[in-house]
Amino acid sequence: MRNSTQSADIATLQIVANHFRAASESMAYTLYRTAQSTFVKETEDFTIGIVTPEGKTFSVPMDYGATWYPGLDYGPAIDMLDHYEDGDICFTNDPYSGFLCTHTPDIHMWRPVFHEGELICFTVGHIHNTDMGGAVPASLSRANTEVHQEGIRFAPSKLFKAGVLNEELLRTMMINVRQPDMNWGDLKAFTGALNTGARKIHEMIAKLGVDTVKRAMYDVMDYSETQARALLSSMPDGTYHFTDYCDEDSAGGYPVRLNLTLTIRGSDAILDFTGTDPQLTSSLNVPTGGNPRHTLMLVGIYYVLYTLNPDIMVNLGMTRPFTCILPEGSVVNPQFPAAVGMRSLTCGRLRSLIFGAFAQAVPERMPAAPAGSSSIVNVMTTDPKNGRRVIAAIDPIVGGGGGMPMRDGTDGSGADGAYLKNTPVEINEAEVPVEILRYSLAPNSGGAGRWRGGLGTVLEFKVFSPNTRITIRNRDRSRFSAWGTLGGKAGVASGSVLNPDTEKEVSLGNQDFVVAGPGDVFRIWSPGGGGRGNPLEREPVRVLRDVQKGFVSEALALSDYGVVLKNGAVDVVATDRERERRMADAKQAGFFDYGTQRDAYEATWTKAAYSALMDILFSLPVEWRFFIKHEVFRAVEALAPAKRGTAASIHEIFERLQLNYPQLRRV
Repeated sequence: MRNSTQSADIATLQIVANHFRAASESMAYTLYRTAQSTFVKETEDFTIGIVTPEGKTFSVPMDYGATWYPGLDYGPAIDMLDHYEDGDICFTNDPYSGFLCTHTPDIHMWRPVFHEGELICFTVGHIHNTDMGGAVPASLSRANTEVHQEGIRFAPSKLFKAGVLNEELLRTMMINVRQPDMNWGDLKAFTGALNTGARKIHEMIAKLGVDTVKRAMYDVMDYSETQARALLSSMPDGTYHFTDYCDEDSAGGYPVRLNLTLTIRGSDAILDFTGTDPQLTSSLNVPTGGNPRHTLMLVGIYYVLYTLNPDIMVNLGMTRPFTCILPEGSVVNPQFPAAVGMRSLTCGRLRSLIFGAFAQAVPERMPAAPAGSSSIVNVMTTDPKNGRRVIAAIDPIVGGGGGMPMRDGTDGSGADGAYLKNTPVEINEAEVPVEILRYSLAPNSGGAGRWRGGLGTVLEFKVFSPNTRITIRNRDRSRFSAWGTLGGKAGVASGSVLNPDTEKEVSLGNQDFVVAGPGDVFRIWSPGGGGRGNPLEREPVRVLRDVQKGFVSEALALSDYGVVLKNGAVDVVATDRERERRMADAKQAGFFDYGTQRDAYEATWTKAAYSALMDILFSLPVEWRFFIKHEVFRAVEALAPAKRGTAASIHEIFERLQLNYPQLRRV
């Protein structure tokens, strides 16, 4: 509810918005500079913000932390506590309590800010704890089947009551996590950041007046909504369909289908996720509670809007023109107690899904697909020098960005994890007993295009202690590549191996948990972004420069770009001849290039076949859906190729399953 019917003028609004942002930046800087864990102080997996008394986010920093959360609504979690007083600091990490947290390592906290006894706002945020207990170090694995395996959970509670620490609650947390000192160090830094925000709000009130501050909280959201609606209104009305996939719905399982129908009508848009897979008995589910504007479902929207208008005010107002339809019991709206720890993997694909829909609406303004993978490598080992146990995040291995309308995709930092900062090699080796052997861009990984897809990255390190456990959260895109657009080619897939280039080499695929011993070497590389535009139209001098930098090999310069190099220079005549020979075929390319793996998969799993499967699965109780999906997939694999890909074949398979499981006839 608005505190005043009188809105501020734009100039005053911008001034107050800058004050809000300065307060958020100060909070973020406090946390960044005082946190203990590498994952917070270096990688910056945290958020900070300021919300209205109702919990609506109206201010976030732009220079520090994660970029996922400007549309967060703290309201349901705030309302789960009855009474607030000055000095309270509240927290939760339960994904199913108010659907604020999105997996257990994310602890959200909020602090009320009062002025003369009146609640003005809350300072808020989250940190990603390196570990919250559970079945595996760092708490997260694709193999988890229920949220109970993902660490200790706390419903909304008061960590500080009127400034007094709830030590009993803290002790309960500390005995359930693997690195209690690190967790407590981060929590103290987080508390300091929230208190910093409260001081900044009081300074604003003293300078601008309480009425101005209260009114501006709502005005900045209204203005952001106006800006978002203006962008939507500039796009053609229409309905746009897009599908993308995660590689596996469980360890060694089948692909996860994510489906979107985007409908734009004037200044409103509906994002209908009907046709997306049912919830999984693995941890790739996205806990939204069915909230039609849940922030995780709209991250791709934030990126689209900010790309099209970098002056847009980033806050919850951006979300108001958008409504999501999230089928209950699906990957994007799972029922308790579904595991959700690896939701960030699925979120990476959701961003690509949204980009693919908008690429059809405004092709001249949208990039190709980013890599869609930001694998976060954690190590739990023993320091051979002193016997100390160490758990630490080594680095986020982020793929490349998609080719842009006017430039190449960003190398090593696509839209999926651009906010995750890398940790310097020196800090990793100082804090973790490993030796970094290689940390570089991955040559030849970006999709070819008039504008090349960004390169992925490679990380390789050696361990020194037995029973060293490596978790690689968000492993994906080793099967389905980041797609190219407008004639651009798909990027190269990701991968990981243990003991590469030796007799003991083991290919790990999307495996996200590895046990290594003394002298073992682990190598991981992220996928490249998709290319945009016809590769034969890329200036030969750019291709030459890529070869000179080691980004593209001479062989790919010829095969992908038609550029002939001779003695370190472009052979202009031979290049013109080669490109002219290929140009007619290149012009026949479709709007999207999905890569050979997806093309082969969709030859079996056509739209008709998958639609029939979705109709069947969503007619069943939730507990049957994942099981029957796998039964159907196995049956399809047994069919002769000529019988695959039809809706009739799917219905025939299900009829046979009903004979095997007569319970299905009753449900």
